[in-house]
Amino acid sequence: MSRNLQHAASTAGTSQAAGIWPVLLCWVAVALDGYDLVVLGVVIPTLLESDALGFTGPTITTASTLGLVGMGIGAVLIGPLTDRFGRRRTLIASVALFSLLTIATGVAQNVGQFTTFRFLAGLGLGGCLPTALAFMSEHARTGRASSAMTRMMTGYHVGAVLSAVLALWMVEAYGWRSMFLVGGALGLVTLPVMWAKLPESAAYLRVVERNDGSGAGTLARSAEVVKGRYLRISIGLCVASFMGLLLVYGLNTWLPTIMRDAGYSIQQGTTLILVLNVGAVIGLLVAGHISDTRGNKPAVIAWFGLAAIFLALLSIKMESRLLVYAAVLLTGIFVFSAQVLVYAFVGHLYPPEIRGTALGMAAGVGRVGAIIGPSLGGLLLTAGLAYPWGFYAFTLAAVLAALSLATVPAHAHGVD
Repeated sequence: MSRNLQHAASTAGTSQAAGIWPVLLCWVAVALDGYDLVVLGVVIPTLLESDALGFTGPTITTASTLGLVGMGIGAVLIGPLTDRFGRRRTLIASVALFSLLTIATGVAQNVGQFTTFRFLAGLGLGGCLPTALAFMSEHARTGRASSAMTRMMTGYHVGAVLSAVLALWMVEAYGWRSMFLVGGALGLVTLPVMWAKLPESAAYLRVVERNDGSGAGTLARSAEVVKGRYLRISIGLCVASFMGLLLVYGLNTWLPTIMRDAGYSIQQGTTLILVLNVGAVIGLLVAGHISDTRGNKPAVIAWFGLAAIFLALLSIKMESRLLVYAAVLLTGIFVFSAQVLVYAFVGHLYPPEIRGTALGMAAGVGRVGAIIGPSLGGLLLTAGLAYPWGFYAFTLAAVLAALSLATVPAHAHGVD
């Protein structure tokens, strides 16, 4: 092993013993993703009302969609790179790319520049999640990978809440550009800390050592995720990831509107979004423990099954406000953490040599669902079918996710 590799292995071992820096820094990387989830939504009204940059409804929709497309492409592309060059370097590079281009978005002078920078920022941001997930699955103590990954994903919702809270005063006081400048600055501030404190994954270093100090062999193996015994596994997991993010983005986008069509007030619908995301955090804290103790496959199938049940219940008009809030809370508990349990299942089934590629593929395909979910809700709304058919469609997505996961084996032979 080279001197640099030996030093990296030593650093990784020291940090793994301490434990806090990898957990904290991966959590922050995911929080940046959550911040970005909300940031465009909170500035859209200002962009349209003030005629900023010349945006119209269709052009802002294009910018939003291309941002998600960039995330999907970034997630797929980053997988082989993180398996080739390591978790540390690819995560730092992803955060750097996202941060710089988010700042560029904040200083864009026209619609074309804004849209281009959103797409390119998406490439970097798309790489953050699968790389952080791969790192946490390998950093966690034996038998605790699911808990580590679900706890890390609470950062996603904290970032989303931070973006919404900052928007309440920053957009009016400093303009819409300030939201992107702050988001990019937060990423840049994180970079030197990552450089100093984030070690390389010990599992990745062991793979490199087996390859005589080179990660090149891992790149050649990346195609294995869609070949041989992994093909069926990859198909089942990608279908589940697609359906999972369809639910996450579809519900976050359209729940208030669907509930309005059901006869609830706009204020109630907005409050229900908060309740939904509170449920998400609760679910993340619980789901990982269940998965670690009961097994990845039974847990994730049960989670999607319960999500389907509570989504179906929301199609029934409830007179009691308390019952409505309870149903939405339970929906949030199971829908959001079900998607994260898919990622935990991916980490469990693939060896370290191709784990980053597999997580990137699952996240990338899931981003397609993130585009389809809001679009599906919009189509149903336009057709006057948002309630109750929106909940029926979401229920079907949860059922399809559970069925696809049923085709995936609980364990893959030879995986550490």
